[in-house]
Parts: sequence; structure tokens; C-alpha cells
Amino acid sequence: MIMTGTCEPCGENFAIEIFHNGFGDTSYAYCDTCGRTAILSGWSKRWPEGVKCTQAEIAPEMEPYLRPCECGGKFNVGNSPRCPKCREPLSADRAADYLERQAPGTKKGWRWQRSWSGLYCAVINGLQVADNFIDKA
Repeated sequence: MIMTGTCEPCGENFAIEIFHNGFGDTSYAYCDTCGRTAILSGWSKRWPEGVKCTQAEIAPEMEPYLRPCECGGKFNVGNSPRCPKCREPLSADRAADYLERQAPGTKKGWRWQRSWSGLYCAVINGLQVADNFIDKA
């Protein structure tokens, strides 16, 4: 489900979609520059040997196996989605306000994790890349 969020620093509205990485058997990382989301399938034949599929933010051991973002940034641990206009990091805590207000599961007790590193990841304005592993030589 695509919802709407608002950047705290600049007031820009954006589309936000959240993904449950346990259901998809995926890991993810955010670009350190533009906030694009890399979603990595644990079933990919290109998955690096010896690196665990966390079903959350990538393990640090995954970082050297990922291609850079098309903006020139890096996908690594500890990043967050960013506003598509001002590129400031979005607050996972403040995201609870707009996500819980719009998510159908809230009526049944679902709550946002208030973190960009947990089971759920976010894609802003459709900015995502799948399985951006570096090709093995």
C-alpha cells in the first residue's frame, strides 16, 4: 500500500511504501546520499556466500558486495530514507504519525517500528533498486 509522508525539515509531501522483509525473505539498505532503497532477495543466485539474509537491514558484511547507487552514493548500514526534495534524512519516529494514521493494520493493533533498520523498510517515491550485487568476476 502506498501512503503519503511529509518531510519534517522542508514540508515536502512524498509517497512512501513499506515492505515486510520477513515475508519476502529479503534484506535492504538505504543510499547514504539520496535515500534510495536497495532490496536484496535472499533467494538470489547472486547472493554472496557466507553473508546472512537478515530479513531486516543488511549485515555489515554485505556492504562490499553492493554496487553504488546511481546517484553516486553508497548502500551501507546505518542510513535512512531521505526527502526527495531537500535530501535530509527522514525521522523514523515521526514517520509513525503518518504511517499509523494511514495503515489499515493500525485498527488491529499494528504499530510502526520507529526505526529504519528493523523488519520493515521504506521506499520513497518509488526510488528502489533490486539485487544490486556487484557481478562476480
